[in-house]
Amino acid sequence: MERLRSWEREPHRRGGEDRKRCVDSIVDHLRKMLNTKQGNVSIADDYGVPDFLDFLQSYPDSIRDIETSIKSAIETYEPRLLGTNVTFLPDEDDFLTLRFQISARLWTEGERLVYFETVVDTDGKICLRR
Repeated sequence: MERLRSWEREPHRRGGEDRKRCVDSIVDHLRKMLNTKQGNVSIADDYGVPDFLDFLQSYPDSIRDIETSIKSAIETYEPRLLGTNVTFLPDEDDFLTLRFQISARLWTEGERLVYFETVVDTDGKICLRR
């Protein structure tokens, strides 16, 4: 929708692709999607991720399930990323916060690699950084 809204306002963007703007758009979408609990939106029952607070009851055994959930959501609802990989980044100084690295190829000319870091806080909110 961002591209449609900017079509009239920014005619110089037509026919070209701004990678920074594309990555910023992906980051914005991932933030929204990863903070949406499955079943809470009408577009699709599987849009978003499960409630990670439920997974914490079986921590650390649930780490692989969280990685899989994040990866599945991205592969299903973010087509601009290819070959997504999600890896747990243990933090021995802060065992209450879960960190994950997301790596993928950006679907553009040249398919460059992009990396993001997610942090799941104790309230289950997911922060995403480039």
